[in-house]
Amino acid sequence: MPTEPPSTGWVFPDLTRPPADRGADDLVGSGADLEPGTLLAAYRQGLFPMPADRIRRRRTPVMWWSPVERGVLPLDGLRVSRSLRQAVRRSEIRVDTAFGEVIRACADPSRDGGWIDADIVRAYTRLHELGWAHSVETWQDCALVGGLYGVAVGGLFAGESMFHRAGNASKVALVGLVDLLRDEHAARRVLDVQWRTEHLASLGAVTVPRPSYLQMLRGALELPLPRAFA
Repeated sequence: MPTEPPSTGWVFPDLTRPPADRGADDLVGSGADLEPGTLLAAYRQGLFPMPADRIRRRRTPVMWWSPVERGVLPLDGLRVSRSLRQAVRRSEIRVDTAFGEVIRACADPSRDGGWIDADIVRAYTRLHELGWAHSVETWQDCALVGGLYGVAVGGLFAGESMFHRAGNASKVALVGLVDLLRDEHAARRVLDVQWRTEHLASLGAVTVPRPSYLQMLRGALELPLPRAFA
């Protein structure tokens, strides 16, 4: 079971109340820190951190996001192509056997649009050590060829990033994750993918308005962890 860290002293915006000075925005706050208690409080309230300068990767205050249109992947809506099914059959899914290697691969600075810096790596490694952050890994011929990592809190799995070194290997990890989340509570579990990109849309990701996401989140947080992450 994960270990609950000390609670944070930071206060996040109340996302159930529309901002008085402007329209809704994906960016909802800045500052605070990346301590385990702060991160968990953020996920429980519908926020996640990401540096503002995702391309130049300069040191800037932590930015906190809650997309107005949230990307989620319904567990019964995953689209698996024929080529992806073939890749799944060639692969082995493992959980939490190479978290450090997965997050470092996701943080590779040569990747287009890379945003994961050393502070993020340290913060999520600490969450992993406490039992909250997890890696789902694709292995072929005893080699790690792809994977993803994210945070599991009750019935929420907040996906953070994924990588591949072989064709479809990151998608195989996503198929593996969905399989791990499919249990008697699957209808209420939430697989959060932050934003619906074209890539994720091809796999079945959809968008939901922020109020709907927050309602889904409240229900998901009441659930037990999936067995793979408990």
